[in-house]
Amino acid sequence: MLKIGLTGGIGSGKSTVANIFKALGIPVFDADTVAKQVMETNKLLREQIIAQFGDACFQDGKLNRAFLASIVFKDPYQLALLNAMVHPITLQAAEDWMKLQTTPYSIKEAALIFEAGASAGLDLVIGVTAPIAIRIQRVMQRDAITREAVKERMDKQINDSIKMRLCDFIIQNDNQHLLTTQVLDLHTRFIS
Repeated sequence: MLKIGLTGGIGSGKSTVANIFKALGIPVFDADTVAKQVMETNKLLREQIIAQFGDACFQDGKLNRAFLASIVFKDPYQLALLNAMVHPITLQAAEDWMKLQTTPYSIKEAALIFEAGASAGLDLVIGVTAPIAIRIQRVMQRDAITREAVKERMDKQINDSIKMRLCDFIIQNDNQHLLTTQVLDLHTRFIS
């Protein structure tokens, strides 16, 4: 079975592409969702997050993403600390999940595949890219945040042109190329 990574910068459309693969019957591991789940459910990790960033990180047992983001996206050191706490647990969860899959290929969707060292053990990586202006607009609408807040998050990720050079395949999500056609082409290649 092929182990395939799916990555791209914030607002590139990774989740949309992942949903197309899911519609084709391909299992997708969503690293960002799992990371949020483990921050809420892993007792030791919760304690570490509270000790480092404060009690306000959780409200009624749920992760206060806005509060935590307001800290880590303004301070590279704090972001590195959070990533050092969360990434090992998420990487192990992905590895365990991949071992259980039985389809010709499965996909691990993660924004930080290269940044977190999550590309190790993958056979191929697909990159999703879109123009910066489109990405900023998508994230502003999706997360109801300012342009400046989106740019802060973008600045914490590898530059998109560098990230795409590290990928084996690239999907253009620029409102000019059909996503479904690009995904179907890759799907056909991966199952043959």
